Amino acid sequence: MTARETTTAGLYLHIPFCKTRCAYCDFFSVTDTDLIDAFVRALLREMVAYSEEFREFDTVYIGGGTPSLLSLRQVEMILERVHRVFSILPGAEVTMEINPADWGREHLSMARELGINRISIGVQSFDDRELSLLGRRHSRKQAVRTLKDAAAAGFDNLSLDLMYGLPGQSCHQWEASLVQALDFGPTHLSCYELEIKGLTPLGRRIERGELPLRTEDDQRAFFMRTSEFLEDSGFVHYEISNFAKGMDRASRHNQKYWDHTPYLGIGPSAHSFREVRRWWNHASVTAYVRDLDAGKRPVSGMEELSTEQLVLEALFLGLRTKGGIDLGRFRCRYGCNLMEEKGPELEELCRAGLIEIEGEIIRPTRSGMAVADSLALL
Repeated sequence: MTARETTTAGLYLHIPFCKTRCAYCDFFSVTDTDLIDAFVRALLREMVAYSEEFREFDTVYIGGGTPSLLSLRQVEMILERVHRVFSILPGAEVTMEINPADWGREHLSMARELGINRISIGVQSFDDRELSLLGRRHSRKQAVRTLKDAAAAGFDNLSLDLMYGLPGQSCHQWEASLVQALDFGPTHLSCYELEIKGLTPLGRRIERGELPLRTEDDQRAFFMRTSEFLEDSGFVHYEISNFAKGMDRASRHNQKYWDHTPYLGIGPSAHSFREVRRWWNHASVTAYVRDLDAGKRPVSGMEELSTEQLVLEALFLGLRTKGGIDLGRFRCRYGCNLMEEKGPELEELCRAGLIEIEGEIIRPTRSGMAVADSLALL
């Protein structure tokens, strides 16, 4: 639970297409771009299917996959439908993810004209060897070109995705990527520790012993150095993997996922949440299109969360953020007095230097963020 007060929903649009799959990725995506036209038509229909249930949004996020594989005309069609079907509030944050080298200055300028005011570029690394290891299809040179083009196109709300803890990567090499990233004046950085998934090409290489596996001490060292370096550079470490040049540049959309604000996910495999209900779409483009062609919502599953589940999620998510948990709001929202029910455990975490308690606010320290997944088990 963060200190943000808005309860206006966020809209997420999932574009599930990639030219190639990265060696570390286990998210849902497909490489058959022949399906894009049918997918876009279905996406437009799905928005209409929710026009009565969701009315207003103050954030729109076009993610993937690789949204920059769409043509500008397709992006325009999608945004036109968004504005026709829903009410997008004045000052809304409208984000689109792009892959380096997909769009040049002209495309980026036109994207600005379509109303996209925040761009997120999946750089991952400024080292060509690391990009090759990750299976990225762009080079350092292409990433640099795209960043310059984004600035020239007028994007002053620029987010970069970077990845650390790669096999064979040193802290010095990682820091070099951070230094290069800061040269482009980003307002936001998402720095993710590489997660090794067994079924991915990278995971299989590590299982075969071809690449070294990071120790927990290594992972902690990378995390701590990332946080120290970026905070010293003027960024707010507002969530485990996210840093902003002031909270006004924090991702307004992503914060909705961390404090049980409603959000609507449109597209294959997209998730939605409202009140106590969470539901998700088919992780299949063909099944997604089939259901919408038949006039049905393409929902694959749903769950209703109990108060106990909501409390556990709020603890887990709140203790991953700098805003932490507001005890008063927590009591009002979930009927749970944390200090009465978890007082001794909270005091022990405080003595261990993992959390801070200031009045009605509990927030993780930097050391606590490094082990945040275990804090909610208190």
